[in-house]
Amino acid sequence: MSEQNKEIQTEKEAPQSKEGAQTATPYSPWRRLLAKKWAFPALYMVAAAIILTLMLVYQNSGKQPPLTDESIGLGLEQGENATDSDAQPVAANVENMQWPVKDYNEMDVTMPFFDSKASSDVKQEAMVEYGDTFTPHIGVDLARPDKESFEVLAALSGKVTAVERNPVVGNLVEITHSNGLVTVYQSLDEIKVAKDVEVKKGDVIGTAGRNELEKHLGNHLHFEVRQGQDGAALNPSELIAEQ
Repeated sequence: MSEQNKEIQTEKEAPQSKEGAQTATPYSPWRRLLAKKWAFPALYMVAAAIILTLMLVYQNSGKQPPLTDESIGLGLEQGENATDSDAQPVAANVENMQWPVKDYNEMDVTMPFFDSKASSDVKQEAMVEYGDTFTPHIGVDLARPDKESFEVLAALSGKVTAVERNPVVGNLVEITHSNGLVTVYQSLDEIKVAKDVEVKKGDVIGTAGRNELEKHLGNHLHFEVRQGQDGAALNPSELIAEQ
């Protein structure tokens, strides 16, 4: 073969250009990473950790909360969910107000509470006349049909916060209760409690008598309920269940 032919053959076997050499696909970063000896063991450990974590989360999601004293009070049995919508909280023992007499059905209401929404006739019956002044009656007056005296009871448990001898409304006792209400007992004859003592619902705190403001009523009890000591007067009939 001539020297000229050998040169032509050598040129054909060699790369055509630098551009042709660059067209070969280079290794991607992932392929270079996977080429490392430690790549597959590391990936295996990561996958195992993820699977183990998912299994623990799944198992814990099925566990019930521990049984507590509160859940026992709700009547829940072991294994029941304490957040079940059917579970109801235990109602606290709430003391209900009573009329401050032994038997309300044996008493007469000699003067009702002044209700601004009542008819004109009813409102007129609940006006107190003193001298030349008419004042709305902010309590309920109770009396026996025979006009005799009777025992006056605490309408709710509480603390005696006032004992006074008033020349107009008569002897009075004030009791403050844990629910924020204050009961007032006026037109008393005897007072059988002292200031700052604790009384229970139904305890005898005095006896009914007379006062100057409502002297035409004879022996009776004037009973008030207030929202706090200086609060608005409330209608006792709306706070006391029928007896």
